[in-house]
Amino acid sequence: MNWENITYLNFGSAKQQKAYHCLNELQLFEKLKEYYPILTGSLPIDISIASSDLDISCKYQDADKFENRLLSLFKNESHFTIVQKEKDGYWVVIASFLYQDFEIEIYGSLFPVASQNAYRHMIIESRILRLLGEDFKHQIIQLKKDGLKTEPAFAHLLQISGDPYQSLLAFESLTDAEIMKLWE
Repeated sequence: MNWENITYLNFGSAKQQKAYHCLNELQLFEKLKEYYPILTGSLPIDISIASSDLDISCKYQDADKFENRLLSLFKNESHFTIVQKEKDGYWVVIASFLYQDFEIEIYGSLFPVASQNAYRHMIIESRILRLLGEDFKHQIIQLKKDGLKTEPAFAHLLQISGDPYQSLLAFESLTDAEIMKLWE
């Protein structure tokens, strides 16, 4: 899957198609092209629920410049907020706003998007969903509807102990057979 091009959304679920049209109307990816935006989270892998937002991960060179760019582009959107803060020893910029029926959250850091945890989690979760099938997917969605976040839902079903956000990253080094064995 080419996660860098959101056209795959236009061939997905009704919510994915709606998100595709929303993001295109907003021209978000064109406007943020210099920051290598990628849609991450539960919507690209089709496990979103009604309350799920659209997460856009970006890479910047300069946090202040990125923050100013987001302000200039989106400050007039409904419920716009932006914060620049330290997270895990480095600076991040997080902006959010409502557009059409979606909450959109734009997250930027100095790290390439493929190195960011949101992207890494999505890739791991996509792989697990592919391996474990529709029943597993429906169980994840139900756990999310019951109030769990995505990573804790995966950790619960796979019986992973510890911090689910960190523990899930260990799946990057597992083989398909090892993942299948965890489910059995």
